[in-house]
Amino acid sequence: MAELKIGEISKPRFEFRSFGQNFCEAHKRMARLSVPVPEKVWERTSDEIYIISAKNDINNTKIRDGKMDIKTYVQTVDGFEQWNPLMKGEFPISKEVLEKEVFPAFMVEMPALTKDTYTFEEFIAMVKACPDLAAVRVHKQRFGYMVNNTICEVGNVLINGAKVVTINSESTEIEDIKKTVADCHLEGVENINYLQAIKRVIGMSDKPLANE
Repeated sequence: MAELKIGEISKPRFEFRSFGQNFCEAHKRMARLSVPVPEKVWERTSDEIYIISAKNDINNTKIRDGKMDIKTYVQTVDGFEQWNPLMKGEFPISKEVLEKEVFPAFMVEMPALTKDTYTFEEFIAMVKACPDLAAVRVHKQRFGYMVNNTICEVGNVLINGAKVVTINSESTEIEDIKKTVADCHLEGVENINYLQAIKRVIGMSDKPLANE
């Protein structure tokens, strides 16, 4: 079995992820069980914007450093989700890409596109004008680990300023994720993705997070 390397692209991985207010005990176990990881993933921060659609739970759209990244849901196996890249784009972004790839991914009515290209600010204005879309600010402070050859992290996440904690384990090998979930005492904790968590925080969904 080829070893996973943090920060390298491999075939699509399966993922366990949850969100809540406190995962201190699981975090402690994850840190102690982890093999040494590269210093660049000890702690990372980023500011991103997620485009959330009330009509869609299968395409995950985020913007970071002027680049748009859309991933699409592939399948769930044993409760773990697998996602694939759908598109990557940069701003200014063309009318054609918005028409053929971006707005179809949101599954909402296409706005009138009168220009050949759109800046980031113009795109966000279109999103805000659509009642079924929301542009949500997400700040991440992530601490990276590797347990049972799965890429793991614990993150402090601000969703439009509301703080939640996320914990995850991902790998191409489902059995390795299962072992990590058990080793970190996370069995029975709901597995949810960023789309679902953000919808719950902003009130687009009325479900609670894992340990509220």
